[in-house]
Amino acid sequence: MTSRSYVTEEGNRLNNYAIEPKMYVEQAPQVGFTPYAERLNGRLAMLGFVALIAVEAITGQGLIEWLTNL
Repeated sequence: MTSRSYVTEEGNRLNNYAIEPKMYVEQAPQVGFTPYAERLNGRLAMLGFVALIAVEAITGQGLIEWLTNL
């Protein structure tokens, strides 16, 4: 089978579709302080910090004041 990005059906009709990538599965389980987990935690912390600044800008109160006034 040749690797082409198109297939011809009966009647020589062209059938274009995407070539599916090969699946990759990591054999060793990764638990703990992996580079992926650290990168994800850093990104979530940045989103939380930006959300905190947005709440302070919208309400005009800091986090502690805003939480005590609920």
